Amino acid sequence: MAQTSIGLKAGFTQSSATYRTSLGAFPRDVTGFNAPSYGLVIEQFFEKNAGAQIEFQLLTTGYAATDSVNTGNETSFTYLKVPVLSNFYLGNSGRFHIKIGPHLGYLLDVKDVKRVVEGDLVIPTYGQAGDTPRKLMYGITAGVGLSKLFGKSTLQGEVRYSYEFGNPEAQDRIFDINFTQLEFSLAYLFKVLD
Repeated sequence: MAQTSIGLKAGFTQSSATYRTSLGAFPRDVTGFNAPSYGLVIEQFFEKNAGAQIEFQLLTTGYAATDSVNTGNETSFTYLKVPVLSNFYLGNSGRFHIKIGPHLGYLLDVKDVKRVVEGDLVIPTYGQAGDTPRKLMYGITAGVGLSKLFGKSTLQGEVRYSYEFGNPEAQDRIFDINFTQLEFSLAYLFKVLD
């Protein structure tokens, strides 16, 4: 039977970035940082083992570079991220689940936390007055986890991976930059409709 649950989730996100300064340049990886994430979850079951969900998530991504070129530079991007996921479940009251689907996001804030190094091979600034990063993020999200049903309540633990197709660079200072996120979260949902 169809049923709808609403809940809250919290966790943390580990982000990283890959960028190329010009077409044909070797891709460079920079490490990210850990940041908390929070969200509102609306989950709809259509069948016993399948459903869908939409989330409204406050997410911070970016990089705290430790490579030899960007050492000391750190930039954070805060997004309102909206994943729309298909859910597949195995089990009854204790379940294993797989979730996959696209996500969209809107840039709320960007800041250069620390800027030590400049140069041709360095990721450009994004939090300065003259910077105009793209506001839209989009990509794909996939996750696995476990959930436990307690009557009308559900407790879910999950690990997710997200890849961004969008590029915040809007001024052609570098050719490409893409972010990835690894998310660890715990959610509590309550059934509101049968």
